[in-house]
Amino acid sequence: MLRFNNQWRFDSPGPIEPGVVSDFLNLINRISGQGSRKAILEHFKSAFAAAAGIPYHSSSDASWAASDLDRAMDEAAANAPLFIDAFYSGCEQLQQRNPEMALPDATRINRILTEHGAGYQIDLPNLIATRTHIPITVPEQAPSLDAQARALIDTALQATERALAEGNGRQAVQEVLWLLETVSTAFRSDEIFDGSIQGRYFNKIIGELKSRGRGGHQDQILQWMMTLHGYLSSPTGGGVRHGVDLRDGLALHINEARLYCNLIRSYITFLIGEHERLSGRSS
Repeated sequence: MLRFNNQWRFDSPGPIEPGVVSDFLNLINRISGQGSRKAILEHFKSAFAAAAGIPYHSSSDASWAASDLDRAMDEAAANAPLFIDAFYSGCEQLQQRNPEMALPDATRINRILTEHGAGYQIDLPNLIATRTHIPITVPEQAPSLDAQARALIDTALQATERALAEGNGRQAVQEVLWLLETVSTAFRSDEIFDGSIQGRYFNKIIGELKSRGRGGHQDQILQWMMTLHGYLSSPTGGGVRHGVDLRDGLALHINEARLYCNLIRSYITFLIGEHERLSGRSS
């Protein structure tokens, strides 16, 4: 059994790439030529059923065993680390029982994972995530925001990271974009420009900040912020706020979602800093 983050056993960090499923199945079919085909298929079916958290039942013949193995692998594919571990451990167990049997080693498995960009590599005895998401840090303590606002920020950021870990990129971006909009409303305060910012929605608030701002870097940052917000809101752009255009809408891949989340987190950090500066509470 491979060693990896225990939380991955309960909260999937994302599904395995489809190409890995196909290649592992091809290897299993080759392995099954070295002994009882049904017994070997049943062996791997049991491993993938356990990974998927579904009951294992023996099939009536080799043909049904192959079909049932397909289904078990499809179920297990929802959790990439458990899927990889099921195959690797299945091979290891077969090797222990049948020392003469030719089986793929960690190097062969890693080649498949690399070819399909699975984001994992076996570094015995560990399974390593090779594209770990490192989120931009948002200040935990923001003196100019009250406890309720800070709790709301923490909850939204946790929901974003949870969605990314589960492979739900669009949901993650929705959460953090909503948080950006929410943080912007803090500028509708008597402490900021004597309460003169009256906009109720994100673009109006940021537009008013621009018009009252310092120009230069601040002006450019706020413009980038509005541009990103507009793109992600558009049905033919990111489509995370107003739905996706069924004809011209774009799919949002997980790597793109991670980038958007980090960009938005950086803008949230900037807005919090600006709020502290303008309210006179920056250190």
